[in-house]
Amino acid sequence: MFSNNCDNLEIKIATGRDTFKIIEMLKQLAVWMKDNEIDQWRFLLEGGDDDEIEQAINNQETYTVLKDDQLVATFTLLSTQSEWDKHIWGEELNSSSLYLHRFAVIPSYMKKELGSSILSWIQNSMNGHKEYIKLDCVSDNPKLNAFYKKNNFELIGLKDGHHKYQKRIK
Repeated sequence: MFSNNCDNLEIKIATGRDTFKIIEMLKQLAVWMKDNEIDQWRFLLEGGDDDEIEQAINNQETYTVLKDDQLVATFTLLSTQSEWDKHIWGEELNSSSLYLHRFAVIPSYMKKELGSSILSWIQNSMNGHKEYIKLDCVSDNPKLNAFYKKNNFELIGLKDGHHKYQKRIK
């Protein structure tokens, strides 16, 4: 099992026992976004991506971030492109990138630098595995876009209403 501490938090690879908690957390965050007029992740409320989330957990691509055994954040790192990544980035044969998906922090931990700490942990922990971290986010979420820019992700394009960001790991 892989684990590490980040600001007194435990980051570890999710297991099948975490599936329900992760899906529930993502759905609660989708409701929070809807209530705050952020148009993102609403498809999760109808069960969209449940199978993909479970598969990423089974493939050991999803991580949990725990504080005192409470799930406070989660993210998925893919070393190969998903169909969505191929759509957004174009097919990259022999990709030198990790693809960040479903990066989520519960609202009570937002604006406390937790997200930045997790991104630093990813960069430091994955150094040597790939050359870039790539992600996409909806272009009409100014706070989220500002967050990635603040964390030194480079905006490299726009596709279907999603900004494409990358950051060199090495």
